[in-house]
Amino acid sequence: MLLFPNAKINIGLNVVEKRQDGYHNIETIFYPIGLKDELMISKAADLQDADCRLEVRNASFGGSPEDNLVVKAYRLLQLDFNLGAIDVQLTKNIPSGSGLGGGSSNAAFTLKALNEIFALKLDEDALEKYAGRLGADCPVFIKNKPVYATGIGDVFTAIDFSLSDFTLVVIIPNIHISTPEAYASIIPQFPAQNLIDSIHQPIENWKNTIHNDFEAFAFGKHPELRHAKDKFYDLGASYASMSGSGSAIYGLFKGFIPKLDLFEKYQIFVESF
Repeated sequence: MLLFPNAKINIGLNVVEKRQDGYHNIETIFYPIGLKDELMISKAADLQDADCRLEVRNASFGGSPEDNLVVKAYRLLQLDFNLGAIDVQLTKNIPSGSGLGGGSSNAAFTLKALNEIFALKLDEDALEKYAGRLGADCPVFIKNKPVYATGIGDVFTAIDFSLSDFTLVVIIPNIHISTPEAYASIIPQFPAQNLIDSIHQPIENWKNTIHNDFEAFAFGKHPELRHAKDKFYDLGASYASMSGSGSAIYGLFKGFIPKLDLFEKYQIFVESF
């Protein structure tokens, strides 16, 4: 089975309070985009024991297969179901540590694939619960629709919201941002204006009301990220922001694609909604 796990961007990301369990409550909007990895999953008849054999291509950094969320998704379902052995080939186009949710998407799509391959008959609500055990933002990729997220990023409210008529440009620097370090830099606080109210304002107003709390940390450590955001506005973006805890920076342009010569050293993704 061939699948194409997609990325997401965050529109706004407010860290509102630290919880007693050490995690942080946030509010954000997850918006799926068309940048995709390639995930091929098939039964592995040559493996005598139930196991997951993973090959990763284009990985931005190494690591043990057991640390990969694809394998963790397999192991999680294996606790409750009699899964057979599988072969997985994962081609990464969504860089790790970019704030675009590639690993979380891979995990969610693996759960959906295993549900179909082994006829587990899990509905979307059940799949979301399994995904939530793998990571706070993993469940968003089960239904794969824009949502307003609260809690630790795992409580979703459906929203009637679209970026139609806009062109998205994402630049992805070769910079890996540590999420734990980013959270450690934050002093939680509630925003002055509710995010849901803000997104229904004209997008040209977002610059003043919709913010990503992780930008201060990321821009202080990597000034080129701030410069990239500023360049988007210089090119006529209606709105620009960092996604997640970074390092991807995106701009939204009303009905046109700007000249992107200034970003030639970065991986670039462009999508017209």
